[in-house]
Amino acid sequence: MTHYFGAITLVLLVGMVVTRVLLMKRSGRAAMQFGKTHKTDFLIPPFAAFYFYTVFAAAFGWPTVSTQVFFESEAMAWIGTLLCAVGLLLMLWSLVSFGNSFRLGIDAEHPDRLVTTGVFGFTRNPIYVAFALVLVGEFLIFPNWLLLVYTAAGIWLSHRQVLREEDHLGQHYGEENAAYCRRVRRYV
Repeated sequence: MTHYFGAITLVLLVGMVVTRVLLMKRSGRAAMQFGKTHKTDFLIPPFAAFYFYTVFAAAFGWPTVSTQVFFESEAMAWIGTLLCAVGLLLMLWSLVSFGNSFRLGIDAEHPDRLVTTGVFGFTRNPIYVAFALVLVGEFLIFPNWLLLVYTAAGIWLSHRQVLREEDHLGQHYGEENAAYCRRVRRYV
């Protein structure tokens, strides 16, 4: 059961983001800014596709690079499932809180207002926190070395992107952003 929820989590996570992007496009807003400021972002999709395949292979018994697991624990798998569920709920709350300011990537040409309400009143980077929760949850459900490497790399890449975004927000919003950073933590 936990294996299937692990696979469904990825579908729901991507589905929420793609739905939000399409709804914004329909209303005339370009939410897809991925790769416009940093061309290295285009290295992410092939690695993400391999990650998705690795999770689905583990869930459905498809061929994979490695079947070695670190531990087998139903309790840890359920903790992973809980982390995935919390990550999905946090992602949903983040997308709602973002309103029309949501972007994939940095939009230097069409900046919107600084979002500090909703979930952004508790963490400045709820989408990245949600992403990290899902990565850790997936690893606990499928505890193999590939997902451990992906979890570490995903968290590192997310932190790198957070630093890029914070630099952009600091330049664009100045003291408003500085006051927000003093009031609300970066992650949790």
